[in-house]
Amino acid sequence: MKLHHLVLLAGATTLAACTADSPTQAVSTDATAASSVTASASGGGRAQLPPGFSALDFALSANGSADGSGTGQFRFRHESASGTTDFDGSVTCVSFDAANNRAWIGGVVTQNNSTNPALQGAIHQPGRDTWFRVVDNGEDNAAAADRTTVLGFEGGGGIITSAQYCAAQLWTANDANTWAVDRGNIQVRP
Repeated sequence: MKLHHLVLLAGATTLAACTADSPTQAVSTDATAASSVTASASGGGRAQLPPGFSALDFALSANGSADGSGTGQFRFRHESASGTTDFDGSVTCVSFDAANNRAWIGGVVTQNNSTNPALQGAIHQPGRDTWFRVVDNGEDNAAAADRTTVLGFEGGGGIITSAQYCAAQLWTANDANTWAVDRGNIQVRP
């Protein structure tokens, strides 16, 4: 059964991933931008990564406008033998596939609290572009698990900017390189 962690407030969406063992912090969107919102993606929880990594704790709140721009915030955190991956970001673009309940979310790093040495390069620092994608597979108990990717950074897959990532709407067959959310929920409302 999926757990819902969303609390809707008048004019703004606030996400609180509230599991006692999850370090996921609350993220919120700017209420002044809510009037131009045409679609949204929000949610949070935990996704299972491949062996060698702890589960991915994440939170996201992204509002998209008709011009492809976006507002909102996100947080991604997990552990590996190499150290902690821990990023906060601000949403700058969002694109949607309404038929498949998919969203591509791009933004900029606002905080890099990672200890993994591989995540200390120039492309991982505040102000640099980053992105991810999610799919909402429905709410009933028979629905497949929602899915998310980890963060991508400049140069990954030939993508340089968040805007380029949102516009390209890349999705691999059979949801490859996305990870099942086993605790929490993602809502995509195109």
